Amino acid sequence: MNTTLWYRRLLYITTLICLCVIVIGAWVRLTDAGLGCPDWPGCYGRLVLPADEAVRAELQEAFPERALDPGAAWREMIHRYLASILGLCIIGIAALAWLNRRRPGQPVKMPLALVALVIFQGILGMWTVTLLLKPLIVMAHLLGGLATLSLLFWLLLTERRRPPDGRWRRVAAAPAVAAIIVLLGQISLGGWTSTNYAALACPDLPTCMGQWWPEGMDFREGFIMWRGIGIDYEFGVLESDARLAIHFTHRLGGLITFLFLIGVACWYLLREPRRRQVGQAAGLVIAAVGLQVLIGLGVVWYGVPLTLAAAHNGFAALLLLATLNLYHAASRLPA
Repeated sequence: MNTTLWYRRLLYITTLICLCVIVIGAWVRLTDAGLGCPDWPGCYGRLVLPADEAVRAELQEAFPERALDPGAAWREMIHRYLASILGLCIIGIAALAWLNRRRPGQPVKMPLALVALVIFQGILGMWTVTLLLKPLIVMAHLLGGLATLSLLFWLLLTERRRPPDGRWRRVAAAPAVAAIIVLLGQISLGGWTSTNYAALACPDLPTCMGQWWPEGMDFREGFIMWRGIGIDYEFGVLESDARLAIHFTHRLGGLITFLFLIGVACWYLLREPRRRQVGQAAGLVIAAVGLQVLIGLGVVWYGVPLTLAAAHNGFAALLLLATLNLYHAASRLPA
């Protein structure tokens, strides 16, 4: 068996699966199916929800604290099934990387770290259910998924751009690192906005509640990270003033992130005009951040439609990959 070829193929497949898991996870959250299954890893004690109504009635009696919604339960289980497939694929990548460990430049530590990360992601997924959609856990689960996607994509980039002689030449990469940090901060704000059900706190554009700086925003209450155990966070627990502060912070962060990423991309275009790889990566960042802003505006303008809201999550992941691609292109050019 050509383990190198299978390693490359599995990287492509697993990266795509990971992106799908992130988008479907957003779809589950946006359709209020995050607690469609009140237990973990099964759903009402089963790995497959039965179709028989009498059996479902028995399962409902075993879990009386939450009404059984078959649609929500199936959406949650589809997400879990796909996440399990992702975990198996990552284990396969780590195994193939170990078999190829004598190949020059073959990463081994990162694939093994991915296995540990996906196991931790499973634990966060369990806590998401058992801690009743606690916003800090849900946001950490989102960031863990993006970290998994980023590591897979980095391995893919390293494999695609492998220089024949194994040597790399470094270019200025600090601006791209700063762009990644700023973007991760904005994605975290987006996750916090979503998990606290604050997406509609400002229903108008370009102002918020008819004001450029809305009155009465409660930042202290809006950004309390931990509120104890046993609180059911489905549909949110915050008052409107706290949600307003969260949404406005995310909107302000979006403007800062947009300007910063455009500035970094233009800096690379001007500094490395002859490096096609860097120029293409910078152009992708400009296109991705522009499209993401337009989708975000559409989410507010049209009242958080499911398609646009899920696309906003998916394009946040793609924007992160575009920025990571810029960093890779700027930091590791063939010598």
